Amino acid sequence: MHRSIQAVFAATLFLFSLDSVLTAGAADTGSLRIGYQRSSTLIALLRQDSGLETALKPLGVSVSWHEFTSGLPIMEALNAGQIDVSADVADTVPIFAQAAGAKIIYIAQEAPSPEAQAILVPADSTLKSVADLKGRKVAVTKGAGSHYLLLAALTEAGLSFKAITPAYLTPADGRAALVSGGVDAWVAWDPFLSAAGQQSGARVLRDGTGLSLYKRYYLASDDYVAKHADVLAVLFAKLSETGAWVKAEPEAAAARLSPLWKIEADVIVRANARRSYRVEAVTRAGLREQQTIADAFRGESLLLRAVDASALGIWQPPAQ
Repeated sequence: MHRSIQAVFAATLFLFSLDSVLTAGAADTGSLRIGYQRSSTLIALLRQDSGLETALKPLGVSVSWHEFTSGLPIMEALNAGQIDVSADVADTVPIFAQAAGAKIIYIAQEAPSPEAQAILVPADSTLKSVADLKGRKVAVTKGAGSHYLLLAALTEAGLSFKAITPAYLTPADGRAALVSGGVDAWVAWDPFLSAAGQQSGARVLRDGTGLSLYKRYYLASDDYVAKHADVLAVLFAKLSETGAWVKAEPEAAAARLSPLWKIEADVIVRANARRSYRVEAVTRAGLREQQTIADAFRGESLLLRAVDASALGIWQPPAQ
């Protein structure tokens, strides 16, 4: 039987929630627990130089860091009270969390980076356009922002998702399949996108320009937002400052990220050039594409129920 991502997520939320009953009262109100992925650029830099700890010291708040393999487990932990704030996650992640009933709130976003996602083909591929993907095998990470990009690109080309054969693979496995000839195309995001282009010569068939904004969102639990607006204001300011530094000093940023990501610095420079890293407040109007994504995934039975993307809460940073 087909199991949607939402169904798996909802089941895991339940298990997390049982555990949180035992631990909810134990959380230290003088701490900020951040969930992140290795690829969480701005959070990785803040963690590396202790910049956030220094900024929060006057408030008497300490910081603990909790690494996860992907965005959905971060949302599960956030909903269950295991962490307080999530580092940036792809635009699709809050949609699945919302569909599963997670009690979370948007606290910031990174401005659109449409070129940071793309459909790739081998350098010697005969495919020239998305329309040429008809009948072909395409690697994509199920439920990721790249999945939505593929849906949008196929629609633009007049094709349904059934016109291709999807291979649901992790980024590492997707790249390996593209290089080995196991798939005809692969939908990737940076830094995987830049690494494939620079190291194997893969070329872009279609990026997200005009199709997918590819925003990255930061979220917090309802409870933490209600009690710690002062901490969130400091976090927002440090994220904004760090994002501006990455764009102003691309080589220095890449030099710091390279040992963390185990990726060559020149690849990171190329990848970060495609990302905006401009940290902004989330607005209700700015969530319109979230609804488009939710509707597209519902149409493909990836969501068990319809989602009103405008219903999720938004925290606003203090006026600068």
